[in-house]
Amino acid sequence: MRTPRDLHRSRRRRSHRCWDHLIVAPLWPQHGANLGTLLRTCDAVGACLAVPRLPWVPEALARGDTLRERACVHWVHGPLRWLRNQRDTHVLGVELAEDAVRLADLPMARRRTVAVLGNERTGIPPEALDLLDEVVEIPMIGTGASLNVAVAGSLVLYKLAGMS
Repeated sequence: MRTPRDLHRSRRRRSHRCWDHLIVAPLWPQHGANLGTLLRTCDAVGACLAVPRLPWVPEALARGDTLRERACVHWVHGPLRWLRNQRDTHVLGVELAEDAVRLADLPMARRRTVAVLGNERTGIPPEALDLLDEVVEIPMIGTGASLNVAVAGSLVLYKLAGMS
C-alpha cells in the first residue's frame, strides 16, 4: 500500500498545459458551483474544460477553482458552431438515449475526444444531438432522472482517461 507521502510525490508539481486530447464541455451550464468542481476533475485526469463565454462563467470558475495553478480552459463562442468545428475528434454526449453506450462499457479515449454535457434540467439540446458521434448514459436505479453535471462529467472523464 502506498503511503500518503508516496502519493503526493507521484503527482505533477505544476498544472499540465493543454494536451488537446480529452476535453469535457458543459456547454449549457446552469450552476456555477458545478464548473469549479469539474475544473478540479480536469486537473486530476489531465483534461481540459470547454465552457461558453457567458457573463457569469469566469467568476464561477474563479470562485470554484481551488487549484494552485490554473487548469486548461477553452472558451467557446457559440456551442453549436464550436461542436460543428470539432474535426478529427470523437464527440461524445452524456445523455439518456435509446442507442447509448453504458458508462461501464465506455472504452478509454484513444484519440482526441470531447465529452459534451447538457444541463441537469433539459440535457443536451435537440439541435446538438445530431452533432454527436456517440452517446453514453450513466445507469441509475434511484428516482432521479440525472446526476448533476459535475458528478456526471467526472465519472465520464475518469473512464475516458482510463483511470477507473
